[in-house]
Order: sequence, then structure tokens, then C-alpha cells
Amino acid sequence: MRRLWRITLLLALPLALHASPATDMNTLADRYIKLVLAVGQHDDKLVDAYYGPPEWKTEASTAGKRPLADLGKETDGLAGELAATPQPTDPLLRLRREYLRAQVHAVSARIRMLQGARLDFDAESRELYDAVAPTYDEAHFAAALSKLESLVPGGGALADRVEALRQRVTIPHDKIDAVFKAAIAECRARTVRHLPLPAGEEFKLEYVTGKPWSGYNWYQGKFHSRIQINTELPIFIDRAVDLACHEGYPGHHVYNVLLEKHLVVDRGWREFTVYPLFSPQSLIAEGSANFGIDVAFPGDERVRFERDRLYPLAGLDRALAQKYHDVLLALDDLSYAGNEAARRYLNGKMSKEEAADWLVKYTLTARPRAEQRVRFFDAYRSYVINYNYGKDLVRRYVEGAGGTVDRPDQRWTVFGDLISSPRLPSGLQ
Repeated sequence: MRRLWRITLLLALPLALHASPATDMNTLADRYIKLVLAVGQHDDKLVDAYYGPPEWKTEASTAGKRPLADLGKETDGLAGELAATPQPTDPLLRLRREYLRAQVHAVSARIRMLQGARLDFDAESRELYDAVAPTYDEAHFAAALSKLESLVPGGGALADRVEALRQRVTIPHDKIDAVFKAAIAECRARTVRHLPLPAGEEFKLEYVTGKPWSGYNWYQGKFHSRIQINTELPIFIDRAVDLACHEGYPGHHVYNVLLEKHLVVDRGWREFTVYPLFSPQSLIAEGSANFGIDVAFPGDERVRFERDRLYPLAGLDRALAQKYHDVLLALDDLSYAGNEAARRYLNGKMSKEEAADWLVKYTLTARPRAEQRVRFFDAYRSYVINYNYGKDLVRRYVEGAGGTVDRPDQRWTVFGDLISSPRLPSGLQ
């Protein structure tokens, strides 16, 4: 506990108190930003957000694709200089140094991949995300499926029965906007009661199709986000709270807003103005966004809100709310099945069709959604571990610091500290 409060106090200290040791680190941080922007010319998915000096982005764009070999040497040189910097005594500055070292290491790994290096699933996730997710066999998922058999009784395949239930809680297309706006309003209200947000923060909501993901937050800087919801496939009622929390409050939008406020604006740490997607930052971002749902809606508060507010807005049968919620809790035991499909598929042990079959069988997903998930594997590879393993790491960290369900104020405090400071996945274990 002392360490957490120490970090909270440090975030409030004026930047001038740390001006001397920060000067050299700021120079290294600026080089890191420019490297990420340069590598982004080769990889259109890498730069997920950038709100630093606009001329740096223009400079990277006009320079075109610099040779990857040159960028690799430059990245390795920056890594060596970071390693040679003295270890700060200040705990927050120490977090900053280690964070930047890990981010630079991930950029180096991404460059090697762009040059043709092929790592297996676990090696890739270690290099890019500072973590390796646990492995589970078919027996683990079979046990979870047995539990679901009793929750969704009837004839036919279990996947078909679960899908039939999902169809009964599908949001009609003309109700999607109203349902999402109600979910966003509730998620925001619950968040701002515990986490002070800067004046003027907001996001723009858009509906899109043809994407390999269900939702995405594009952070714009100046405390603004653009959030897109993919309406290509049917949207089930639980996805309203999931995406409102995950993409918005207290998920990605709040995470980016707090980093910008506490680290960029208050302390001048410009490295946080660029977010390379394939980096350890993503595990913290995705893990905290997923765990943030449980923080905002502890216990049975979520099912009550969905039953009393969202089901009527969507014109759905409120009597289904508890049953569907119970099924979703049981489906959580299958969350790592997606990782196994990705691991086996990307390691060459499954074909595209076999990976989709696995997802249908062990995540009880309809075929079109399973095929969309495989397209996500193709595009983002081992990134999938950031959602479930990231959530588990964040949960263990928060609860280990006293942020248990029965201590909601402490839960918010620890969670808020986590998403306001430089953190690495290895630091949560």
C-alpha cells in the first residue's frame, strides 16, 4: 500500500522537482517517438495513436520508408543508451526508464518481424508484449463445456443452443445507437464518481463495417477519442456494456486521457504521445480495459443495469437477462480457447478452416464470427493474449493491492493509479 500511495503523490509533484534527471531521458524519449513514426511507414498498424509535434509526423511521412536495417541499428543504439542511463532512485522515474526500455525492445522485435523473422506464438508475445500466456489443452475446455450443457439444456449441438440464446438477445439494428448511448452514459457516470477526468474530455462515436474487430478506440490527443463500433455482425446485448466500458469508460479512452494528463501535460514525458500497438503498452491497455468492466459493474450490478435499462431500450425480454448473464460467466472459462486457436494456427499446426472449427467448438461461436476472429489472428497475431491474460494480470495486481470486490473505493484507487503511470506486464506479476 505504501508504494501505491507513493506513486499517487509523485504523480502530483511539479515537474521541476525532477528536471535534472529527466532532461537526458526526454532526449531519448524524443528519439524513440521518431523511430516509431519511421517504422510506422513500413507497418500501417503500428502507430495506433500519435498526438505529439505534428511536424515530426510530417517529417516521417515525407522521408518515406527508410531502410529497415538502418532503423534496426538505430533502435539497438537507443536501447544501449537507455540501458546505460543510471538507475533513478525515484520510483516513478524508475518506472519510466524501464517502460521506455521495454517499448524500445518491442520496436526492435517488430522491425525484425518486418524483415522476415518468424517467431513462434509465445516467443513473439514475449518480445512484443513482455508476457507469455498460459497454455490449456482440450480437457480444460471440455470441463467448461460440460458446465454450459446444464445451463443451456436441449437437443442439438451446444454451440447451436448457445447461438439460439444469443439471437434472442440481439439488439435490433435500429436500437443500437440508443442502447450504446445509454451504456456509455452509465459507464461514464460510474467512472467519474471515482476518477477525476480533465475538463473537455470526450469521444466521438461512429458505426462502421468491414473490420476484423468489434470495436476500436482511436485516441486523438487533447483528451479526445474517436470510437468505432463494427455493426457488420449481429450485436448482442452484453456487447453494449462491454464496448462502452472497454473502449470508453474506464477503458481505453480514460487510460489515454489519464496518461496524457498526468505524464504528458503535467510532467512533459512526450513518449506517451505515441502508442505503438505491438508493444507492452497494449497488454496494460487491453487488460485494464477488460478488467475495467468488472471495476465499473461489481457483483450483480451489471445484470441489474442491463435488465432494467438496456433490455427495455432494445425491446428484449427482461426475463432472459439473468440466464444470459449466467451463460456469459460460464463462457468466461472458455476465454483462453481463442488463444489456443491463435497459437496453433500461427505456429502452423492448424489451417485457417481448422482454427475456425476450433473456435466454433470451444468458444461456442457462430461460424461467421469465428471466421472474423481468424482474420483478426492474421492481422494482429499474438496480440490476442492482451485481452484475457492482460485482464488476469491486471485483476491479480489490483486485488493483490487490496482492490477486492468488497472494497470498491480501494479497487478504484489502485486501478486509477495503474492506468495513470508507466507500467509493464512483467511488473504486474
